[in-house]
Amino acid sequence: MKTNTKIWIVVFLVSLVGGSITSTYLFSSISIIGGEIVLNFSTLSWVCVAFDVINLISGNVLFFKFLKTRKLSTVLFLSTVPVTLIFGGIMFGIFSINNYSNTPAVFIKTALNINTANNNRYYWLVVIGIVYLIVISLTFVIVTRPIKKIETVTKRLAYGEVRDKINIGGTKQFQEIESSLKKINENYKIKDDVIKQTSVEYEKFIPKKLIKFLGKKSILELEVGSQVKKTATILFCNIKNSSAVSKTLSLEENFNYINSYLNVVAPIIRKFNGFVDKYLENGILSVFISPQNAITCEMNIYRDIKQKSLDENMPKFEVGLAIHTDEIIFGVVGDEQRKTPTILTNSMELVNKLDEINEKFGSIMLITKNTLNALPTSFKLAYRYIAELDGEGVEQSVFECLEVFPRQKREKLYKHHLEFENGVRAFQKGNFEQAKQIFEKVYRQEKDDKPCYVYYNKSSESLGQLPLNVHE
Repeated sequence: MKTNTKIWIVVFLVSLVGGSITSTYLFSSISIIGGEIVLNFSTLSWVCVAFDVINLISGNVLFFKFLKTRKLSTVLFLSTVPVTLIFGGIMFGIFSINNYSNTPAVFIKTALNINTANNNRYYWLVVIGIVYLIVISLTFVIVTRPIKKIETVTKRLAYGEVRDKINIGGTKQFQEIESSLKKINENYKIKDDVIKQTSVEYEKFIPKKLIKFLGKKSILELEVGSQVKKTATILFCNIKNSSAVSKTLSLEENFNYINSYLNVVAPIIRKFNGFVDKYLENGILSVFISPQNAITCEMNIYRDIKQKSLDENMPKFEVGLAIHTDEIIFGVVGDEQRKTPTILTNSMELVNKLDEINEKFGSIMLITKNTLNALPTSFKLAYRYIAELDGEGVEQSVFECLEVFPRQKREKLYKHHLEFENGVRAFQKGNFEQAKQIFEKVYRQEKDDKPCYVYYNKSSESLGQLPLNVHE
């Protein structure tokens, strides 16, 4: 038994004994004179009142403490049946009070103005009945309040919501339920922390904007096998000279070489809200929500890779960059033990073709017509038409982005970009003589124009002529 309960018991017993001893003084202080109640309280009468009030309070406290140790069925019985019997006895006494003439009855009739000449007792019966209903209603509200709290907590837990504290209150039975709910809540918190940590780990690789773009609050909402179809921009970044370089390096040096490249490219992709989907043999395939982010990312990759190539301890990096906008399927593959978010697209063959064009023409950054069409008109970009992909499932106009070049070279290339494009179209139509003349003219303006140099040589070869010497 708790110490405070023992104190309340002592207070209850002392007040009960004190009230019993001084009750004579209280009754003697009340008298009826001429049909009026006259109170003449002495000091001991007030002491009796104090004892009675303390006894009433301490008795109720002990009663409620006792109820808290019982089950709900017992609590409902003990909190309603005695009250019903008490109110029933009071109503019966009021109804038949005119049949009694003892001192307490006379006192009550006088206080309540009840006599045989009026019907006041019926009014008092109604008042007592209303008070009874109020007391019973309040009793049920107080006793069943924990049930409402349990309903709220269980509904919250059903949706995976956790709180720092769960407070049910009520009787011992509810306290046991509260303890169980706290354990469930704690387990939820542990799992929620694991989920949040897992989500944080995923978000290191998958930006929040991409997750929102997919119509999800968290990547964890995507189950194995689930998928979302969206239009997005694919960026492929490839090391052009990796095969040649790898032959000159040991296995350990090859690993460090590739890893140093990835350490430059991957953070830039994430910085511009891209998602690294695959680490291929010599490149990275990534996905962007907006094409302008992909293009800006491309330019930053080229700039940082160029800076990385100045490192004397590492072979020179040469990258080819390609961007294409198309419909992709974003989903989760694997099993419950290991889930891997990835994309599926029909554009991989096209991306490979773009990479081949970079290799063939010595270009750095290629953009498809789909991507250019997806760009907002406010996004300024210098580019020129370089090739046409025409094959089964691969039909796309391809453009070379000129933004990666230094300002002076970029301005020269863009100044003659219409002539260059006319040369490309002449070459495609088989007008090799015309194409050769155009490319020769453009090349004389900027001798570091690799695609123009390649096109000139191909035109010459098609005409059976010697190709242009690189130093000419």
